[in-house]
Amino acid sequence: MIAQDLLVALQGVNSEVAERDSADWPSFNCPIDSLVSVLTALRDNHGYDMLVDATGIDNGVESSPRFTVVYHLLSTSNHVYVRVAADCADSENPVAPTVSGIWPGADWHERECFDLMGIKYEGHPDLRRILMWDSYPYHPLRKDFPLAGHEEDLWDGEISEETGTKVIPAPMAGGPFVSSSSSFEAEREPRAKDESWNEKKEKPEG
Repeated sequence: MIAQDLLVALQGVNSEVAERDSADWPSFNCPIDSLVSVLTALRDNHGYDMLVDATGIDNGVESSPRFTVVYHLLSTSNHVYVRVAADCADSENPVAPTVSGIWPGADWHERECFDLMGIKYEGHPDLRRILMWDSYPYHPLRKDFPLAGHEEDLWDGEISEETGTKVIPAPMAGGPFVSSSSSFEAEREPRAKDESWNEKKEKPEG
């Protein structure tokens, strides 16, 4: 009944909030223009006071919408979780509203998602890359990013000139890791498809 009660309450914020397939905790799809209002309602009216994780999904290059932002919340008093997902309207330049005004801890979560998925968070106080260097032109967790990476100039021109080295594709062991198409997140967990290569075993074509 938790899921149904929450659904009714959240539809009071936006009637288009709908249940999302889930193998564990209550999960909802939310229109992205109501995301902040829905998450605020969950915090203020339903006790979901802790943001456990904020992340993103690349549904695939051919998918529309391609990108989905996802938030996992915990009620520290009731010891229950809820998941909220919202599709980004633009697949070429995905944008979502920041929730750092609700949970300040979202700051780094959103920076990581911006860095690795390329999702921009409107209103974020300091939206900078958090793992890759600022001039790096790719987003490594997108589905169209090669598993071994791209050859790319180093971030420091002086080091690059001195060493004559670039960022080169890395040898791969055990992968690639592929996900099956399923509406259940647990069934989309990547599984290894062994096409390993290294210095002694040539990289497979294609």
